[in-house]
Amino acid sequence: MTTDTHIRRAAVIGLGSMGSGMAGSLLRAGFTVAACDVNPDAVARFEAAGGRGAANPAAAAQDADVVVSVVVNAAQTEAVLFGANGAAAAMPEGAVFVSSATMDPAVARALAARLEATGRHYLDAPMSGGAARAADGGLTFLASGSAAAFARARPALDAMAGTLYELGDAAGQGAAFKMINQLLAGVHIAAACEAMSFAAKQGLDLARVYEVITKSAGNSWMFENRVPHILEADYAPKSAVDIFVKDLGIVQDMARAEKYPVPVAAAALQMFLMASGAGMGRDDDASVARLYAQVSGAKLPGTK
Repeated sequence: MTTDTHIRRAAVIGLGSMGSGMAGSLLRAGFTVAACDVNPDAVARFEAAGGRGAANPAAAAQDADVVVSVVVNAAQTEAVLFGANGAAAAMPEGAVFVSSATMDPAVARALAARLEATGRHYLDAPMSGGAARAADGGLTFLASGSAAAFARARPALDAMAGTLYELGDAAGQGAAFKMINQLLAGVHIAAACEAMSFAAKQGLDLARVYEVITKSAGNSWMFENRVPHILEADYAPKSAVDIFVKDLGIVQDMARAEKYPVPVAAAALQMFLMASGAGMGRDDDASVARLYAQVSGAKLPGTK
């Protein structure tokens, strides 16, 4: 596939923990980057790092070859594109919109059709990897879209991605792959939290439990990544409880539409819902362990 190495004008919509890292990766790769965010402090930090702040998506997207949207969900993505001061009308014809939000594949297809009807390209490209990988250009992108969309976006993707999976020639396929990942991730986090709280209830040395399990068949990437948060009683949000309320909710909606049973994912969703309802929605998703501790009397690090 031919890559246009001269594409060096980018916009980033959303400068949270992921978007700020992605914007920084684009700057390091030599892109001229304009970015906007609802948080003016995030925009000020981006400007201090050498980027150009913009007041809204339209102002950021003007003259951009690639517009990277790093917002939370489908509704925000639609607003970024087609809302007041939206990016769609401001993007040059032939530019590509890279959508990184996790969403229902049917919604991704609808947004793509709407944008592509205007002569712009849409790349369905949810990502995985967390803030640290966003900052060092090591994200994994699960992308699908037309050959033209990939070609237009590739220089930016090369700057932001450690791994790029090309998963199909139409929007929606990347989103579907991401939802399979999120089903597993949510279940694994809930299981890790359940296991550690159960271990605490048994009076076990939790640091020793972590050491043993990470060397045993019961380990998972999420266990290895999230349990240190429990051991350190650090629930500052790296990934918030409400992210999995949203994502496992999408899994439920997709499964119901297909009349497909997902009982394990449904049980995990209930634990995230309960943690959110208990006031932990914006805390780290390892807070599900705190919920288990509250209902069982288990003593976790940092609890009385």
